[in-house]
Amino acid sequence: MTGDYLTRIGTLIRTARQHRGWSQAQLGEALGTSQSAVNRIEQGKQNVSLEMIARIGEALDSEIVSLGYAGPMHLRVAGGTRLSGAIDVRSSKNACVAILCASLLTTGRTTIRQVARIEEVYRILEVLTSIGVKSRWTNDGRDLELTPPAELDLAAMDVEAARRTRSVLMFLGPLMHRADKFAIPYAGGCDLGTRTVQPHLTALRRFGLEVATTGGAYHASVEPGTPMDRPIVLTERGDTVTENALLAAARHDGVSVIRNASPNYMVQDLCFFLERLGVRIEGIGTTTLTVHGVPEITCDVDYTPAEDPVEAMSLLAAAVVTSSELTIRRVPIEFLEIELAVLEGMGLDYDRTPEYRAHNGHTRLVDLTVRPSKLTAPIDTIHPMPFPGINIDNVPFFAAIAAAAHGTTMIHDWVYDNRAIYLTELTRLGADIKLLDPHRVLIQGPTRWRAAEMVCPPALRPAVVILLAMLAAKGTSVLRNVYVINRGYEDLAERLNSIGAQIETFRDI
Repeated sequence: MTGDYLTRIGTLIRTARQHRGWSQAQLGEALGTSQSAVNRIEQGKQNVSLEMIARIGEALDSEIVSLGYAGPMHLRVAGGTRLSGAIDVRSSKNACVAILCASLLTTGRTTIRQVARIEEVYRILEVLTSIGVKSRWTNDGRDLELTPPAELDLAAMDVEAARRTRSVLMFLGPLMHRADKFAIPYAGGCDLGTRTVQPHLTALRRFGLEVATTGGAYHASVEPGTPMDRPIVLTERGDTVTENALLAAARHDGVSVIRNASPNYMVQDLCFFLERLGVRIEGIGTTTLTVHGVPEITCDVDYTPAEDPVEAMSLLAAAVVTSSELTIRRVPIEFLEIELAVLEGMGLDYDRTPEYRAHNGHTRLVDLTVRPSKLTAPIDTIHPMPFPGINIDNVPFFAAIAAAAHGTTMIHDWVYDNRAIYLTELTRLGADIKLLDPHRVLIQGPTRWRAAEMVCPPALRPAVVILLAMLAAKGTSVLRNVYVINRGYEDLAERLNSIGAQIETFRDI
């Protein structure tokens, strides 16, 4: 190989390693070689065979060199321009994922309208099709039709797809009604530190599901006919934990009461979907859900998930950090009211239309028009709380907003072990951010953003925050390996370009 190719391959390997969060020593240990050898490879100073490249790619779970299709996607951002016009919020990816899992509850056909075409959805869909569910995209690829087989082939489950998403945990609830024994691989997803699955297992045990976590998989066995003699009290008010309990309760013969339930947007959407299946649920939008289960569900169902409040917050933050006037349509306002109240207190200038209903017939929507505003830092700490508090996934966007505001803002991201650490990457774009501990950052604004080349952090929301800051930074920035953004957003670069951004997608040769 020529020195030029060795250098380019070395750069790809370094990018993939950094995206994985590994040191050179860790990669060397995985390959059975030394840190110095990895360093020479990354600098393009050592010949590498195709076999070695394949081993590196396998160790890093990254396609270093591919044949027949392109490698990692990157974004080149010409920043410093203002956005304008109007943009619609698209359907909730978290609701879509939950409803995909819930489709296993019925032996009938499920049609999901306006599906988010994102990597997270594709991974769950790959798992579903691998166990025998037939899928068909309709309406120019916007709607998805799912038809289950008479018997699921759980032994054929696509392990690699399952491992790449934490959402596969939500197969536990519905599959317990389809098989006495089954296994699903350990869940993956964003790198956000240790996230225990114990609350899921504790809740599902009340429905007769026992899980042994061995050999890289959750091995489940079901004891049918378990009586529900008292309410289920969730040990954490988590979204996926609540959804798993709902999926188990939906076909449990009797009444299940779930307390300390999450009333968040994706949970409500799942409840509305289950009602279309004939499951009666009392208390939707509260922390106590009473589920009247239906032992057999055979009906066809047609459902449109509501719009995504986190995407709406992303677009709102994009307008704020670029000092733009932008109209954001179809905003699920009931899940952004606290965030808007905080921003209004900071000085945000905006208008909102009267409320109207989403296609699901329940969720309240408005159109927001945001104008350039001189923001001041909030007096109180920005921190997430269960709904109706600031959404956990919306907290990172306040980092970019706070960096654009005058004064000092404290952000306390107490939920995840290390997500706050990723926010310090904004310093490379000019932000003044001090990490106080793994959960708290102190941000001093306003920021004079500057362009930079960076590797996408392995967490969805911080990755998008960096992209938004690049929109505000004059000059050309590069954000490498944006797979994690594609996990949660559909055509984000193209959609931002439609309102005035200048983002180019490219891949390495």
